[in-house]
Amino acid sequence: MKHLSLVLAVLCLLSCTAPSPTSAPAQPNIVLILVDDLGKEWISSYGAQDIQTPHIDALADSGIRFKNVYGMPQCTPTRLSILTGQYPFRHGWVNHWDVPRWGGGAHFDETMNPSIGLQLKKAGYSTCIAGKWQIDDFRVEPDALTRNGFDEFCMWTGYETGIEASAERYKEPYLFTKEGAKTYEGRFGPDVLVDFIESFIQRHTEEPFFVYYPMVLTHTPLINTPDETAEDNLGKHKAMVRYTDKLTGRIVDILEAEGVHDNTIIIWTTDNGTTGQVSGTRFQQLVKGAKMRTWEAGTCMPFIINWPAQIKEGRVSDALIDFTDFYPTLMDLAGVEPVEQIALGNVIELIDGQSFKKVLLDPEADSSRDWILSMGGGNRAKLTDAGVENEYSFRDRVLRNKQYKLYVNTSGEPDHFFDVINDPWEENNLIGQINADELQKNYDLLTAVIKTFPKTDNDPKYKPNPPQDWDVEITAKSQSWKK
Repeated sequence: MKHLSLVLAVLCLLSCTAPSPTSAPAQPNIVLILVDDLGKEWISSYGAQDIQTPHIDALADSGIRFKNVYGMPQCTPTRLSILTGQYPFRHGWVNHWDVPRWGGGAHFDETMNPSIGLQLKKAGYSTCIAGKWQIDDFRVEPDALTRNGFDEFCMWTGYETGIEASAERYKEPYLFTKEGAKTYEGRFGPDVLVDFIESFIQRHTEEPFFVYYPMVLTHTPLINTPDETAEDNLGKHKAMVRYTDKLTGRIVDILEAEGVHDNTIIIWTTDNGTTGQVSGTRFQQLVKGAKMRTWEAGTCMPFIINWPAQIKEGRVSDALIDFTDFYPTLMDLAGVEPVEQIALGNVIELIDGQSFKKVLLDPEADSSRDWILSMGGGNRAKLTDAGVENEYSFRDRVLRNKQYKLYVNTSGEPDHFFDVINDPWEENNLIGQINADELQKNYDLLTAVIKTFPKTDNDPKYKPNPPQDWDVEITAKSQSWKK
């Protein structure tokens, strides 16, 4: 009887202290993979028909595949929204600005903007970044990544004006580490970056780590990979996508080999739609690459989260999420209470994002959002005596709920309204056709959001760097986003 009583007591203790289905272990590892320029029409688990992406699909099959996640339609606005938890109208980087190439004193100033790497470092994470940054010139700010909270880094510098070798991110790449910038002869850039990540993970398995991997793939120039040779652009693009898939699998294999996969949150997504140079078939529809466009193919991103210890496999979620939500969600997952604002010196900066941690932990939970937003299509920035300024005081944008999408023009007025469930390719503009209560209700809900926006978008906020010999006078007409 004594033994039976002891067993029952132990079982009771275990049942009382076991974590609930909606609780998470303290400080899981986080790996954020951000692919460059790739829409859903190139991921087979999202209905792509012209390619197979088995490693990415495996992440989705054993985790959550999200349907309604908005990024921004071009590089800089997306990356700044991830870092800051703010919309472009607030952080000011509404347009693409290639700092190493154009300069003009512009840069990402972590003293004036929230920065998620810095916050996770403060929360006790060992931190690493490998890939593409492009919002600081490392010749001017060699400590930019350290100041943003990253312990270790291996980065393509971006195309630095005056240094031809720096244009290379693929074959014999020009990369920057704590030892400085150099060409890696005989190497393929994406391999060097994943080697760096592997080394970091191997050395940090005993503490929580954050790896931010903003890939250089699949951005132009379209090239052949070490695995494939193609003659045309479409063939090269497919080779790059397959290499992206291969490296995704390699990251998972590294985590498995080090015994840390179970409690590592892998977030896999892309920064914006595919280059317009290629088209891919999805659900029997030929989809032209929509980078720079606020069409769904340019803004509604593939988004997968894998966390074996906590996420039941095979989930599909229609939760509304946008890229401002990274900041509060990663803080929440790290055990830091999400905030709606952060003090930077004497300035209080608002956080637009909302944590979606509960969506990960509870299959029945929805996000707390009623709408998501994307903005920043096209290059309309200019360099003036005041620095980098946006051409429009109020940039066009799109708002969406789970079924309806509203386009808002630069005058702040609605000009297109679509039912994206029944009209996924956005062919039937419902403005002027609203004659049903449901349409009117959703139209009114989304148009009401417009009134909550500031009347004037911010310009980028930074203390200008000193003038450099290589600074280039750039206007909207002369920018070349394809390079």
